[in-house]
Amino acid sequence: MRKKRLTTQKIAQCGLLTAVMLVLGFIESLIPITVGVPGIKLGLSNGVLLFALYMMDAPTAFVLMVLKVILSGLLFGGVSAMMYAFAGGLLSMMGMILLKKMNFSILAVSMAGGVLHNVGQVLLAMIILQTSQLLYYMAILLFVGLACGAITGIAARATISHMKKLNRKS
Repeated sequence: MRKKRLTTQKIAQCGLLTAVMLVLGFIESLIPITVGVPGIKLGLSNGVLLFALYMMDAPTAFVLMVLKVILSGLLFGGVSAMMYAFAGGLLSMMGMILLKKMNFSILAVSMAGGVLHNVGQVLLAMIILQTSQLLYYMAILLFVGLACGAITGIAARATISHMKKLNRKS
């Protein structure tokens, strides 16, 4: 009976985290970031994936990433958006899982996730468009990925720290 309850609890947590990612993605789409470079986003939902990676486990975080890509694509984007989001999400998640296993700080893991997400998307675009010209664009996106990853990492670190304190009290 105990195992079933934990499974039900985990499913409920995943549903809640998926909903939070979708809401954050929608809010993020309303924030106009106009710096002359298209496609730049803060990556707020990456904070939820970091939370899942550190407070739950890597397979759960991976499933949440896939759910976010599919549901966000269906609600806000399309097949093309899903392809790019999955390419970035896959590379980002693999890198974050690896760096977490190597005991890097959550801030470093988040920053690497931001960079790798952009790398995955640009690599897919280079394959689809059959051009290496996008490497120039990647230079800008690497810096942006570091900065946005740092912001997300700081927020995730604070949330995780607070949640661990709450868990100790109960």
